[in-house]
Amino acid sequence: MKGETPTSSRRQDHTAPLIAHGVRPSSIRLLIVETQRLFRQSLRLLLEREQDVVRVIEAPDGREAYTLAMEHKPTIVLLDVDLPNLDVESLTRLIHQHIPDTRVLLLARYDEDMRIVAAMQAGAFGYILKGTDRADFMRIIRATARGKHILTPIIPDHFVRTVPGTGRPPCEEHTNLPSSLTDREGEILACAAAGRSNKDIADQLCVSVETVKTHLHHIYQKLSVSGRIEAILTYLKTH
Repeated sequence: MKGETPTSSRRQDHTAPLIAHGVRPSSIRLLIVETQRLFRQSLRLLLEREQDVVRVIEAPDGREAYTLAMEHKPTIVLLDVDLPNLDVESLTRLIHQHIPDTRVLLLARYDEDMRIVAAMQAGAFGYILKGTDRADFMRIIRATARGKHILTPIIPDHFVRTVPGTGRPPCEEHTNLPSSLTDREGEILACAAAGRSNKDIADQLCVSVETVKTHLHHIYQKLSVSGRIEAILTYLKTH
């Protein structure tokens, strides 16, 4: 990334201090992969304050992140969905294939980012929104380290296991959905799964954006999911 220091200088490995009597309750090792240096460093400082976090490593891009992950085999990789040099889907797949014990948690600004779906299909464990507060953030980190999914925005494990491939279906395909969905709801969900925004869906179906949002709200209720990403993953596992 332009303006960054050479690779050898920007790698950082910070070890948290031992707690009383030299005993750690657990040993969580993290790799933060984030392009924005200030956010990355702030996140590192937050994590280093936690007594069960014993190592925090930083990388500003996907290519260096893969090298560091292979070298250090962290417990968790906190992976920004917007990466240069190696995209989030490819990096997630590489980590999942070559370091299966390392869990990938995606960092995203909003939960309608289709890159989350692609990375989940590639093997990501879950995702955290950047607007999550500190207490929830650390609760998710610790649960992930134990191999447990907790609440949203952590996506339940059965979604990860059952979603096939990474290809998105065409907008026209909306068969094999729960019978509780209407034809229009199935059509809108298929369009969402194809990566269409609410405005794109509204334009295609000649309805208002508010109408699309209303249909999506009904879809979430009928599928018993918390939002767009889980609804899309539910759709994809039936196709």
